[in-house]
Amino acid sequence: MAQENSIQDNATENIEGESHEQPVQQGEQAQQTQTEHEPLTVTYERLRHTDDAALLHDFATRQLPDRKDQSAFSRATALLEAVAGNAHTLLEDRIFLAQTMPFPNILVKLSQDSDWQVRQAVAANSNDKNWLVGRLTKDEREEVRAAALLNPQTSWKMRMEGAEDSSNTAQTLDYLSRFGVDEDMQGPAVLTSMIRRAVALNPSTTQETLERLAQDTDESVRHAVEERMGR
Repeated sequence: MAQENSIQDNATENIEGESHEQPVQQGEQAQQTQTEHEPLTVTYERLRHTDDAALLHDFATRQLPDRKDQSAFSRATALLEAVAGNAHTLLEDRIFLAQTMPFPNILVKLSQDSDWQVRQAVAANSNDKNWLVGRLTKDEREEVRAAALLNPQTSWKMRMEGAEDSSNTAQTLDYLSRFGVDEDMQGPAVLTSMIRRAVALNPSTTQETLERLAQDTDESVRHAVEERMGR
């Protein structure tokens, strides 16, 4: 008899638990349905101003619709712009979007984020347009500038300016000094030699990098090393 009562109690608890879960699930489904059918501008403004981190997290991590459904896809990416620009969106979600999104409207929003870690993630995103990553090579944080200068989308002009900037770290300058030398860092000979020469003249370049550049195949780079070392 005791065993039968226990089984009945467990069954009652399971039924009650399910009855509590169903309204929650139905509420979430209803909210999503409402969001899908309300005007884009209404949802955009709501996401732009809300302080509901859970709601923002849901949109930030939600799988995008198939590109074949152009209307739904465009709507989803537009809403992600609002999520990206909301300071109440969790830092980890903003970094996730900065690392994974290929869409310029979203990346531009995130490139203006107050947290340097988000801007660093944008700077390292190989989907960046060169004008956007170029802007980040001028960021106030060295970590962001370094990530931008290492991005393959960075223009030669920005690399040249980075090689001349003494506020960049020795590690970043050493990386730039390898353009035109390392097999996976090739480019126009004139431009790459100019970058190496600029690194050689940069007062933040280490002795180790200078010694390597002193053996450079380009005469102008070797002369720059001699000039820097006062020979």
